[in-house]
Amino acid sequence: MSSQVLAALAGQPNSGKSTIFNLLTGARQFVANYPGVTVEKKVGYFSQGDSRVELVDLPGTYSLTSYSMEEMVARDFVLHDQPSVVVNVVDASNLRRNLYLTFQLLEMERPLIVDLNMIDVAAKKGYEIDAAELERILGVKVLVSDGKRGKGRDELRQLISEANSKDYPKSDFRINYGHLEPALERIQGLLVEQTNLTGHYPARWLAVKLLEGDGKAEEIARQVSPDWPALEGAVKQEQEDFQRNRSTPAFRHIAFKRHELAANICRSVLKDKAGTSESFTDKADRLLCHRFAGPVLMCGVFYLLFELAVNQGGKLAAMVTPYLGQAQAFLESFLPAPGFLEQPLLSSLASWFMTSVNALLVYIPQFFILFALIAVLEDVGYMPRMAFMLDRVFRRFGLHGNSTLPFILGGIYVGGCAVPAVMASRAVPDDRARMATILTVPLMNCLAKTVFYIMLVDAFFPAHKAGAMFFISTITLIVALPIAKVLTLTVLRGRETAPFIMEMPNYHLPTLRGVLTRAFERIWTYIRKVLTIVAAVAVVIWALLQFPGAPPAFQADMEKQAAAAIAGFHKAIQGTPLADSVKSEKDIMSLIEFQEQYKAAKASAAGDRQASKEVDDVYEEQNSVFFTAVKDRRDKTYKAFDKLRKTRLRLWRERQQERIHNSLLGRFGKMLEPLSQYAGFDWRVNVAMLSSFAARESATATFKALYGIGNDGKYSGKALAGADGEKEVSSLNAIALMLFMALFPPCLATTIMVRVATRSYPWMLFSFAYPCLLGISAATFIFTGGGALGLDGWQSMWTFYGIALAFAALMAALPDKRTTT
Repeated sequence: MSSQVLAALAGQPNSGKSTIFNLLTGARQFVANYPGVTVEKKVGYFSQGDSRVELVDLPGTYSLTSYSMEEMVARDFVLHDQPSVVVNVVDASNLRRNLYLTFQLLEMERPLIVDLNMIDVAAKKGYEIDAAELERILGVKVLVSDGKRGKGRDELRQLISEANSKDYPKSDFRINYGHLEPALERIQGLLVEQTNLTGHYPARWLAVKLLEGDGKAEEIARQVSPDWPALEGAVKQEQEDFQRNRSTPAFRHIAFKRHELAANICRSVLKDKAGTSESFTDKADRLLCHRFAGPVLMCGVFYLLFELAVNQGGKLAAMVTPYLGQAQAFLESFLPAPGFLEQPLLSSLASWFMTSVNALLVYIPQFFILFALIAVLEDVGYMPRMAFMLDRVFRRFGLHGNSTLPFILGGIYVGGCAVPAVMASRAVPDDRARMATILTVPLMNCLAKTVFYIMLVDAFFPAHKAGAMFFISTITLIVALPIAKVLTLTVLRGRETAPFIMEMPNYHLPTLRGVLTRAFERIWTYIRKVLTIVAAVAVVIWALLQFPGAPPAFQADMEKQAAAAIAGFHKAIQGTPLADSVKSEKDIMSLIEFQEQYKAAKASAAGDRQASKEVDDVYEEQNSVFFTAVKDRRDKTYKAFDKLRKTRLRLWRERQQERIHNSLLGRFGKMLEPLSQYAGFDWRVNVAMLSSFAARESATATFKALYGIGNDGKYSGKALAGADGEKEVSSLNAIALMLFMALFPPCLATTIMVRVATRSYPWMLFSFAYPCLLGISAATFIFTGGGALGLDGWQSMWTFYGIALAFAALMAALPDKRTTT
């Protein structure tokens, strides 16, 4: 009968833990999340002899305190799930630093295996480790592995599979905390007296954590202790006595003794054959972390990330888009066919849903490149250095050094995308800073916003294009940073923070397998999680735009115009071969479908004369009469069909606009008009902005019509399209609208990613609500305030800029007592 073994893989970041996990489990693994948190849970399986092993890859963490979510998740798993064995993956080239985590795992009294990984890197640095002596000192099994080359896999699998054996070695290793030992013994004695503690938590470990002032340990003690007030008083008294007698807090003394012991062990087991020679990492860091050259080179890395993932990935996405369109067209072919004027509700809903899904799937090439590049930077060891260089600036606003990459991807200047930016925010180790990053990166300038800005700048600021684009490109970051600080001081105030602890690992080459494995894992997580939410959101948006529909009188007029157009078409083609082929509305729709398919085929062959001719030959052979009507401009059937087609498009567009204006979303836009009028927006602008929530790209075309902006990009100076009376739009209107768009809630795809990243619908709704208030407030300040002072758009623009800069400086100077540095 086979035995079941639950094993955990623990280690510091950059220790090669993921490589060992992949080495042991191969393809038999999956990624989920720990319940209630956003931290990834990687689980894999393998069989060894009569044992089936479930291996859980714990989050990489430097220690097992309660500062960060990763630390809490890793510690809780060891305590509460009680794995049969914990495999501690240690970077052999950084033994002293890695032993700090090893000591804490030993204090939790779970069976432990120490895996000395990256032994090749240690050898290149001239280090030789006496594994046998280290095994004797720690009292646990120690083996040497090389995850990249597969060395040590079989031995490690065998040790893990034996974990359930009764004679599996138990370590009696114990750290001597010196002058703190009497206090530890007294607190441990009090804990042992609590009968509820027995069998649940190691008494000495809990005593150490209580004296450290660990908040989560205090929660544990409060739950298991029948007399917590007395125990709490005793702990505080011991802490105060120790600090008074030794002039240092207990938690600092504990950390010092661990580091001291790690140094002593290294002196016993580690031989440095290279002596004091400078390593490649030290040489590289002199340049890459230089005070002046480092930030310049880092900007180059960010540009390369942006260029490859966003720009080049966007080109790859453009190549994929036609195939997604073809797949959608194939699926739509099974739906009820649309009529000349009407589209069945089922077809409308299905098409909307597939369009929403495709809007998310189109990002996959960009995401894959992005995830692969991030994996390369992580494996090389450059990621911690980026965070180190930028943390000093970002933490003034409640953010973290690792927040930089999400802001770059979101469009810290122009042309980014908030979807990969939100996904990249998961790399921020500080829980509060992570949430602040997720909630503010959508304020950056995505590509769809940039197109909208260019339209308004060309129309209303033709003499100040460069200045206006500089304003809108930088104002988002100037606003986002202090907003992040406000969030951390208010709604995020109670969330966990972490001290900035950053190890500078050695530089080393990544493995192709490791990079691709992580990229595919993250892509699959994106697809699986996002598509489960798209269904609900897409249906809701569709219903809000669809119902209750256009008024009956308007619908009757549309049908009348459609009937007249069809009658005129039949009259125009009388006596032609087309008249014999097109006798009913169904035949007209067949002709329209033929034209759309032909147009799509010609578009795919654009630029290739031979391919274009082959398309013509295929469609002419398929139906020569239809081909003449869609191709031969000299034939009267072409002119008649072209007129009918354009009339149909106009009727569809007018009907769509009327339905939207009369929809629940349109009515909501009218309800908002008493508030939005102070920002210079009427209900039509409200509807356009609300409907653009599904996709920002729709805003540009909508506002061209609303503002009367021609294809030449110029504003005619006339009224808003369809507005009552002549209402001229000023540059003040335009700058208010630009600022509102900049701060407007994230698009549908980004909102879904916020839900995925936070695992919370309330936070998803908050990410939509607070930018609404922020955007309307800023637009109202510009339009109403600027108008009251007699300022035009250009003057109001720079007045707002100065105020925003002053506010950012004020928030940067405001102390945050809860931030640990």
